[in-house]
Amino acid sequence: MTVVTIHKAKTELSKLLARVEAGEEIVIARGSEPIAKLVPVDAAQTQKPKRRPGALSHLRDTLPPDLFLEPMSEEELSLWEGAHSFPGDNGR
Repeated sequence: MTVVTIHKAKTELSKLLARVEAGEEIVIARGSEPIAKLVPVDAAQTQKPKRRPGALSHLRDTLPPDLFLEPMSEEELSLWEGAHSFPGDNGR
């Protein structure tokens, strides 16, 4: 493991990153005190899991089928349209 100063890390960042890509770990220090470590990123950590169609299909059975097809009550409709959003705005 190589230790470099902040100044050297700033001036030679591209070179240090090339060494890290090759598998080397580099510690950046302020004076003699280590403050950060440059390490290669694990490819498995950066990949998103694949999406599966129907992964949430079990939730379909927990809601009544006509839940979203029922018309809103007058009170719900006025709230949705913002009639009570701000005092004095007359629903605008």
